[in-house]
Amino acid sequence: MARKGTGFFDRKGQFFKTPEEATRSDLAAMLGKIGEGESLAPGIAHTLLERRGDIEALFAEHDEMMAEQDTLLGASNVTPLKA
Repeated sequence: MARKGTGFFDRKGQFFKTPEEATRSDLAAMLGKIGEGESLAPGIAHTLLERRGDIEALFAEHDEMMAEQDTLLGASNVTPLKA
C-alpha cells in the first residue's frame, strides 16, 4: 500500500528525510572539498549545524566589535591593525 510522506531537499534537489540532513548537505557543498582523501566537509557541516547557537553568538559579538571599530575609526585618524 502506498504511503504519504514528507521529504526535504537540498539546493541540488537531493531528497532527505530530515531538514538537518538537507542542511548538512548544503553546508558541505558550500564548504567544498576539505582535506586530502575523503573530504572533511560533511563532518564540519555536521559540527556547524550542531553548534549553530554558539556560532551565531560568536558572529553577533564579531559584528559588535566591527561596529565599535567603525565608530572609533570614524572619531579618529587611527588606522586598524592588520592581522
